[in-house]
Amino acid sequence: MLNAVRGKAASAEAVVAAPMSAASVKPALPPMPVKPPAAKDKKAAAGVDRRSFVAICFDPLWLAFGAMAATSVLWLLDLARFMFPNVLVEPPTAFKIGPPSDYPLGGVSTKWLAARGVWIVHTDQYKGRNLIYALASVCTHLGCTPNWLEGEQKYKCPCHGSGFYVNGINFEGPAPRPLERVGLKLAADGQLEVDKSVKFQEEMGQWEDSNSFVDGSLA
Repeated sequence: MLNAVRGKAASAEAVVAAPMSAASVKPALPPMPVKPPAAKDKKAAAGVDRRSFVAICFDPLWLAFGAMAATSVLWLLDLARFMFPNVLVEPPTAFKIGPPSDYPLGGVSTKWLAARGVWIVHTDQYKGRNLIYALASVCTHLGCTPNWLEGEQKYKCPCHGSGFYVNGINFEGPAPRPLERVGLKLAADGQLEVDKSVKFQEEMGQWEDSNSFVDGSLA
């Protein structure tokens, strides 16, 4: 009987000890996170990369390849430019200058001198005929541009002193011949039309050509 009582007490102690043992076991902790690299290490790596890039850029081999590439690009650009030559845009040689009434008798109009290089003359001082014609503003000596002097009623070349009457005939200086006329006609709409592609020289009798003047009585 004593043994039975002792056995029961031992069993009770074992039951009490078992939970205490289980409670004394500590649970496993999760692994520690990996510490990121320090900012100093990143800056050091970036510095190494920059130094490597600079070293590559200034490497003689890469410099040579760069110079060759730049030269090739310039050659290609020059070739492309050569394929598209300069185009000189000039005003048309034929243009209208208004009706004859815009040019009264005895006047020399300089309206078209700067833009078109012609004087429009309405005079009766060439063989007594009332005519309107266009004189090219080119000296027949060396090609300078004379000035129309209204007060002296003459064209005077500033280069070498050649002088021309209002009708274009030369009378002083080294100019060997009169000024040249250019084509002039009365268009269908009643306006005068100049054609600089056609020229007429007095010494060759071309001023008698009807394409070199318009009847001044129409003004």
